[in-house]
Amino acid sequence: MIKIDDPLSVLVDKIRGNTFNLEKQKRKFVSFSSFLSNLFQNQLIKKLYLLSLFLSMAVRVVAPDQKALYIHESLPVEPFSRLLYAIGMVETMGNTMAYNEFENAAGIFQIRQVRLDDYNRRTGNNYSLKDMFNYEISEKVFLYFASVIGPYDFERIAKSWNGSGPMTEFYWKKIKKYL
Repeated sequence: MIKIDDPLSVLVDKIRGNTFNLEKQKRKFVSFSSFLSNLFQNQLIKKLYLLSLFLSMAVRVVAPDQKALYIHESLPVEPFSRLLYAIGMVETMGNTMAYNEFENAAGIFQIRQVRLDDYNRRTGNNYSLKDMFNYEISEKVFLYFASVIGPYDFERIAKSWNGSGPMTEFYWKKIKKYL
């Protein structure tokens, strides 16, 4: 047994000595840094490090499997849509059931029997004048004659649809109001 007058000061000095001993810490740091420098100086370690780096790059990276295909449906190009509307409005104000007894014309586009016969002869179809009350069929007949002229010459298409003579200029002016 050792007699100490002030045990608290002895304990504090021991704790400070163990915890804040800078010499020991400095030696630990120097020894770790020297270990790293020795490690990288060794050629074998460098080669192993580079080899492991290249092998890690060779790992296959793959996107997750997805068994779906998305196809965006684009809107169709309809070069005659404005002209179809304008002629339908001028001829019948959009009435698909319109019939003109004087000209024997039927449907929204007022298709006459003569034009329908020409269409049937050219295409091999066998439509009747009653079929012109069906919008899809009358549109098909109109688009056939419009496509013969061309998609972007609306004036020529409209005048050709109306007939011939000086009244076609008046007809074209009415059509332009709806385009």
